[in-house]
This record gives sequence, structure tokens and C-alpha cells, in this order.
Amino acid sequence: MNFSYLVSIFGQLSDGLKFTVGLFFVTIIFSVPLGLVLSFIRVGSHKIIQRILGGYIWLMRGTPLILQLYFFYYGLSLVTSIQLSRFNAAIVAFILNYAAYFCEIFRGGLLGVSKGQYEAAKVLGFSTLQTNVRIVIPQMLRITLPSVANEFITLVKDTSLITVLAIDEILNLAKKIVNTDVNISAYAVVAVYYLIATFLLTKLFEYLEKKFAY
Repeated sequence: MNFSYLVSIFGQLSDGLKFTVGLFFVTIIFSVPLGLVLSFIRVGSHKIIQRILGGYIWLMRGTPLILQLYFFYYGLSLVTSIQLSRFNAAIVAFILNYAAYFCEIFRGGLLGVSKGQYEAAKVLGFSTLQTNVRIVIPQMLRITLPSVANEFITLVKDTSLITVLAIDEILNLAKKIVNTDVNISAYAVVAVYYLIATFLLTKLFEYLEKKFAY
């Protein structure tokens, strides 16, 4: 395998990292807080709101992410006057999809916090906000950390799905390089990228799990 050729592949694939890495971080920044807010709504709201939210979660989790990508880019303009760019359509689909998963993960964590914690906080004079921020959420995060780690790692790999919208992320660029050069080395380089990314996330969450293991 030619080393100089591999270096040239890295250079060509670097242009796609802005989409791959950008989509990952934008999805995390928006889907995690949204999922957290939705989990509180799902646990404590009126039954009608819970059912509406349950329908949203069922839809997002029950249909393939790739189908949601097609809808937000091709289908949304057919039912509304909104026409999203390819990358913006991917961002919306990923945020809504992952928020649904994080909502259910966090909901499970909230249900795992003992009711006695709420009662003790009330006795101590804590407000609802103080109770959630200082007592409930830290315990919920400790409970849900392994599941959240799995979602982060899954997201790294799912970013490759935006190739169906002809976005030049690293996998799509690798496919173009392979077709042009008739050499599958580009796929090996992409595999190394995903392996490194998942390895770093695994080590990060292992550290966090040890830190919160009290």
C-alpha cells in the first residue's frame, strides 16, 4: 500500500470532515438538551401531552433515520413551503431523531430516582428547579451514562447516512475516490477514522463512569 497515496487520501477526505464532525456536534448540542426537556415533560405532564409526545417518539424511533432524511429534504417541501438545504435537512432529521432516543433514556433515568429524594428536597425547602438541577439530574445522568455513551457512539457511525443526500461527508468522498482510482484504500482510511472516533468516545465515557461511580 503506497504511503504517499494514503497521505493524499487523508487530504481529500479532510474536506468531508466539516460535515461529518459538524453534524455530530450540532446533533449533540441540540438533541441532548431537547431530549432532557422532553423527558421531564413526558414524566410529569398532562396525559394528553404525554400521548402527543409519545406519538412523536414512536414516529422517530419507529421509522428509519434514512427515511427521515429523505422526508426532510424531499418531502417537507411537498407538504409545506419550506425547502431546506441538504445539510440543514440532515441536521433537523438527526436532532429530532436523537432527541427522541435521549428522551426515553433520560425518562428511564428519572424513573430510577427514588421518590424519597423529591420528598427530602421538599422538606429542605428546595424549589422544583433546585430539586431537579441539584438532586435529580445528577443522579439521572449517573444512571443513564452507559446508554448515553452508546447513543454517542451510534451517532458517530450514523453520520455516514447523509451520503444518501449527496453530501460530501467522508464516506461519500471515499466512495468517489474509490470509483475514480479503482482502489479501496480510501474505505480503509474512513474505517480508521470511525474506529479512532469511537475509541476516544469510549475512553471518555469510561472516565466519566468512574468519576460518577459514587
